Amino acid sequence: MTFFEISLILMIPVMIFSGYAQRRISRTYAQYSSIPIKSKLTGEETAQALLRLNGIDDVSITMVSGKMTDHYDPRNRTLGLSQAVYAGSTIASVGIAAHEIGHALQHHNQNVMLRFRNQFAPVAQWGSNLSIPLIFLGFFMGWLGLAQLGVFLFATMVLFQLVTVPVEKDASRKALLMLSQGGILDDTELTGAKRVLDAAALTYIASLMVAIAHLLRLMVLVRDE
Repeated sequence: MTFFEISLILMIPVMIFSGYAQRRISRTYAQYSSIPIKSKLTGEETAQALLRLNGIDDVSITMVSGKMTDHYDPRNRTLGLSQAVYAGSTIASVGIAAHEIGHALQHHNQNVMLRFRNQFAPVAQWGSNLSIPLIFLGFFMGWLGLAQLGVFLFATMVLFQLVTVPVEKDASRKALLMLSQGGILDDTELTGAKRVLDAAALTYIASLMVAIAHLLRLMVLVRDE
């Protein structure tokens, strides 16, 4: 079986799944961004309420530009919420804000997987930046060892994404629990928030599958040299 045939076998179903994941999060986010919640709390107000609920008083909340750019930065304990989430009083905005508080809670509780991901992130970044250039340079110069090093560095990025999936799913689980305990969403609204967060989790799984497929392709390419 040729490298091209192996690439098709690996990549076609993975790319189809990746496209499905992107369409699902787009549709789900759009649907639940138009449904207001009964409590009328905004994403920012929800985040503040959940921080108080968990006794976390050292996290600041800021509004950031862009769409779905929401994140928690453990380096400076800052929660960045996109404008739609920060000011929105919808199921989607509150669910996403709670998810990011889930990460803040992970950090507050020194979650092992989150700590590993944060510490491993610079290694994965180096792997992402250097792997492909090293592989091409190794083939061009005829240095198989250099190409193999590139594949190894690419594998560090795959490992990072592998760890990311359970970290994200745990943050979503915490988010739904907090929204329920805090009385911020009722049962029907919680179902909608879960759909949004499940759709978001699917994109992380899709990214992992794409990365694994690329890694297998690179391993086959180097092995055949």
